[in-house]
Amino acid sequence: MKDFKPKAIYIMHDYAFEAVYSDKERQAIAELLDIPETHSTADSVLDNLDCLRDVEIIVSSWGGPKLDQRFLNAAPKLKAIFYGAGSIRYMATPEFWESGVRITSAASANAIPVSEFALSQILFSLKSGWQHVHARNQGIMDIYPLAGTFRSTVGLISMGVIAKLVRKLLKNFDINVLAYDPFMSNEDAQKFDVELVSLDELFRRSNVVSLHTPDLPETKRMIRKKHFEVMPEYSTFINTARSATVDHTDLCDVLETRPDICAMIDVTEKATDEEHQRMIKLPNVSLTPHIAGSLGKERERLGQYVIEEIRRFLNAQPLEHEVTEEKFQRLA
Repeated sequence: MKDFKPKAIYIMHDYAFEAVYSDKERQAIAELLDIPETHSTADSVLDNLDCLRDVEIIVSSWGGPKLDQRFLNAAPKLKAIFYGAGSIRYMATPEFWESGVRITSAASANAIPVSEFALSQILFSLKSGWQHVHARNQGIMDIYPLAGTFRSTVGLISMGVIAKLVRKLLKNFDINVLAYDPFMSNEDAQKFDVELVSLDELFRRSNVVSLHTPDLPETKRMIRKKHFEVMPEYSTFINTARSATVDHTDLCDVLETRPDICAMIDVTEKATDEEHQRMIKLPNVSLTPHIAGSLGKERERLGQYVIEEIRRFLNAQPLEHEVTEEKFQRLA
């Protein structure tokens, strides 16, 4: 490792600084970089762009700066940005990709709790768990048909980092796994032991469908009425990804006519108020407030990934979590 410490700065929301970079993480970073003990926010930096003049490295998280030409001009020595969170979509600009500055993301760290949460919901749903919860809430004590884990079928939509982790966790169970991903090769499908099928076939055959699709223009409302209508009896749809990929009006229409199927939704950020109200009133919908991602102590794992990546950068080693422009086009 080089003897000198590159000049660096923290830029993020107040809550992110406390959550992601605990005293332990900040101490480790201070041993690697010439960095203040306190942080700046994106707004405070814009009010004092001169603070970027000698900065070579930015350590960030939720609330990172928009990397437009004005920002880049103010940081002529900037070499790398280490982002201790998931998506960098709100930060990156065309000018940034032309700048040559490198950027890494801790999305792989955030994928761990999401995959764990998805696994918990898949296993619960294979026991018709939500069907029984909703029935009990209505005073119905019947036992509903259930798939269980033995020789049942789970469908994973979009085989990105999270879905691949989910598949790895599912290997502990006697479950058949289908996958829909137009970018996945047959070789990778064999490697991850999934059967590649069309989106329609995945919904038609799966006892549980788990959605992991990024929010892109081409994926907007890709999950529609025709998919929910063909789901097997007492099956469950799980969304821990992005709400924009689902037509919630279609979802509610089908759930109203098919009380046997359930939806477990952790993301509703782009649903309309009307769609929200319909989902809240439906007994076969379970809503959680985006708890699948990193929360509590889990967020410190994001800081750990940043530290490891900074060490690799300073030692001129390949970065494990670098986001290139090509990769960026397919990320959430």
